[in-house]
Parts: sequence; structure tokens; C-alpha cells
Amino acid sequence: MKVLLVSAVALIDVDGRVLLAQRPEGKSLAGLWEFPGGKIEPGETPEQALIRELKEELGINTWSSCLAPLTFASHTYDDFHLLMPLFACRKWEGTPTSNEGQALKWVRARDLRDYPMPPADIPLIPILRDWLL
Repeated sequence: MKVLLVSAVALIDVDGRVLLAQRPEGKSLAGLWEFPGGKIEPGETPEQALIRELKEELGINTWSSCLAPLTFASHTYDDFHLLMPLFACRKWEGTPTSNEGQALKWVRARDLRDYPMPPADIPLIPILRDWLL
């Protein structure tokens, strides 16, 4: 089975809210909410992948020193296995803007369960919630 490496981030604003992005129509798991991020390309570290993805998807800049490893997801889907480190980030330049047509929403940690998420993301919620409280 193919292992897919994806890097994700919990962007946390000054009010302690977390940014979620909704998967756009036409993509697998469309309509579900997820933490921003994307595939780790060959030769990239998870941090480099996140820095690139955040610039492409949200138009913001951050640095490796601002990405704190928090936890990870390991989940088997029908045709691949997902391995996804989740980082926490409280410092970036710019205002997150949807550059790829996805809806964005700032959500309180206690309300994350109100948003339907991909199966791999769901076990991350209590860890993130406990970390933020």
C-alpha cells in the first residue's frame, strides 16, 4: 500500500481560534473541513512543505522556527495510508486568504467537532483541544 506523506498545521490566532479550510468541490472528501497543509514533495521537510503550502494556499509567510510539532495522524484509506504530522503555529506574516477557492473559518477548539472532517483529522481534535485549553 502506498504511504502518502502530508504536512498540516493548526494556525492559532491571538484569540486561540484554529483556522479550518473546507475541501473544494471536485477533490476527494469535498466539503469536509481540514487543517491547512499539503503533500510533502521529494526533498522537502514537513516544515518546508508547510511553508510552501501556506504561501500558495493562504498567501501567508511563516518560518520553521514558528512551527511546533504537536502530534500526527496515521490513517488507512481505501487506496493509500496517510501519515500526517500536525504542527502548531501562532506567528505568521499576512492575513490568511483563500487562494484556491476553499472556504476558511476560524473555530474555537471546543467547537472543532461541529465541523465534519476527514477520518484522519478527527483523532487530532482532542489533542489540539487539550493543548489549547
